[in-house]
Amino acid sequence: MKDLNKLTITEARELLDKKEISALDLTKACLKQIEKFNPELNACLAISSDLALKQAKEADKRIAKGESTKLLGIPYLAKDNLLTKGVKTTAASKVLEDYIAPYNATAISKLEKQGAILLGKTNLDEFAHGASTENSAYGVVKNPWDTERVPGGSSGGSAVAVAADMCIFALGSDTGGSVRQPASFCNVVGLKPSYGRVSRYGLMSMTSSTDVIGPITKNVEDSAIVLSVISGNDKKDSSTSEKEVANYLKNINKPLKGKKIAWVKEYFPKTLSKEAKESILLAKERLESLGAEMVEISLPATEYAISVYYIITPAELSSNLARFDGVRFGFNYKEAKNIKQYYLESRGRSFGPEAKRRIMLGTYVLSSGYYDDYYVRAQKFRTMISREFEDAFKKVDAILAPTAPSPAFKIGEKTSPLDMYLEDQFLSAPSLAGIPSISIPSKFVSNLPFGVQLMSARFEEEKLLNISNILFDNLSKENKKLNLST
Repeated sequence: MKDLNKLTITEARELLDKKEISALDLTKACLKQIEKFNPELNACLAISSDLALKQAKEADKRIAKGESTKLLGIPYLAKDNLLTKGVKTTAASKVLEDYIAPYNATAISKLEKQGAILLGKTNLDEFAHGASTENSAYGVVKNPWDTERVPGGSSGGSAVAVAADMCIFALGSDTGGSVRQPASFCNVVGLKPSYGRVSRYGLMSMTSSTDVIGPITKNVEDSAIVLSVISGNDKKDSSTSEKEVANYLKNINKPLKGKKIAWVKEYFPKTLSKEAKESILLAKERLESLGAEMVEISLPATEYAISVYYIITPAELSSNLARFDGVRFGFNYKEAKNIKQYYLESRGRSFGPEAKRRIMLGTYVLSSGYYDDYYVRAQKFRTMISREFEDAFKKVDAILAPTAPSPAFKIGEKTSPLDMYLEDQFLSAPSLAGIPSISIPSKFVSNLPFGVQLMSARFEEEKLLNISNILFDNLSKENKKLNLST
């Protein structure tokens, strides 16, 4: 059987359980695809071939005994800011160039228990700071649909790996759009769960109050499967919810008749590209044809979301990155003549330009003279944003919005930090509010993929996955499939 690496989780599960394919064959197919295309795309930073083949053989033994779990024998890749025991974890930074984690992130442990197979680690913007995966210390990641363009970020490597069939699914992290935006650029599905739905234990902290681990998959059903495995309360992460994890597959194919979907006027500024408008109008038209009722609403606080996000995020990450000082973690400048030079050189030589920029911004807004004017005010506006979403979801089941303001841009095209930060303008509000959000492929415009975003109330992933799955199935009939052989 050819092209095993192109299978979805559901397809692979059926073939594995019928013993028509083996986990070893499936893993070898993915490793072969990585070997063939990673030199050009640069999606993977570490490839754990020996570990993957060992895990595949163990999975085949479990299957032979009649065991079957949702992800037994399914190969995946993980973003390189998730700790993986015995496998290098760099966060795409020179600071952690040779760091090997002593334990697994909780999400990785849950996948390991299921029998999922870790193929390796994916490239990202350094410490997840970026929206293009151009900020990696280990080279730019290229979009497989057009290698002159970015894949989005910061989970660009994970999105590229799934789009290029290097794995069956991947894990990313989403702080203000880092799963959803690259999913849009690469024509795959990217899910940001509710804050507190998935444990952050073992995820290198960027912005602790918005960081979420989420799956990047080939369809919505696969996202539901992965989410069901990695979700749940974790005593090692006090921010995780004790709310019971729903059966995300139970109503995933439920018809949309009677569902109310909001159409937010603030999500259509004059600066929105023609391509984004086309993709969102297509999704709106399809939702209506599927029986959903479209309702126009207003979320005025949305206007401030990007400003609020880029005050809170640098503030939290400047604090989180303080530990990388060359003493406890990271590169250390051994030629230093005094402690001041030691700190300056250790951090200055190892952090990239965007990490330095955000550390300085964060330190500034937390300083005694500006804390109240910036950080405190931003938190008040964050509360406003959350309350607007809460009120909206009392009236509607979901909200439809663009994922990104434009299609994937060319590598090196956006040199202004402000232009890069505006990539998150439709993504930061759901992150600040802690609500679940998903990007699904909509259409191709000028031969480039474009995604649309759906959001629902906090911990209403079951409803979100149902609506997005029905829409995905409808839109996918016209969607293109990547063929790297051409």
